[in-house]
Amino acid sequence: MRASIVFFLLIIQFFLFLSFNEGRSSRNSCCSRNLIEEVCKNFTQRVAHLRYKFCMDSLEAGPGSRCRNRHELGLIALNLLLNNATDTQCYIRQLLGKSKGLNPIIQSNLETCLELYLSGIIDLKVGISAYELSGGGISGVSAVSWSSIRCKDGMRANKGAVPPSKKRNNDILHLSAIGIGFTSAE
Repeated sequence: MRASIVFFLLIIQFFLFLSFNEGRSSRNSCCSRNLIEEVCKNFTQRVAHLRYKFCMDSLEAGPGSRCRNRHELGLIALNLLLNNATDTQCYIRQLLGKSKGLNPIIQSNLETCLELYLSGIIDLKVGISAYELSGGGISGVSAVSWSSIRCKDGMRANKGAVPPSKKRNNDILHLSAIGIGFTSAE
């Protein structure tokens, strides 16, 4: 009985050792800025509106991004997109909370934007899960991108109305392009 417990503990230690060393070697092999530069150069060549500096700044802002492999950089990009979209949704809620005296058409457009973002965020969360498991998830990223575009277009259709924030929309579009680059390339 005692020998089987010792044997079991040795097996667990062996697998922990293997997984620890595997994680270290895969991270150390790419500990440089080169991967981020390569990814951003590739993405900006394929997507006309994506700026290289935005891509670099975004990916480098992720925790430990310089020591991540390509798949992990994709998760950083997708989580940045999720955080940005969630923050935009919160901002729209705040605008609607201050809606006294707001033009009814603009208020209606903001409500539509809120619904679009809520739906897009749900789809993005599913897409992130798919990416974590298999490298897929492009439809979830596209949903948030379309939320931003449709919100902007809906506001633009009404003269005098502006999207909740042009910068927020542009950031979401750029982060979506980066996310789509990762989810479509793996």
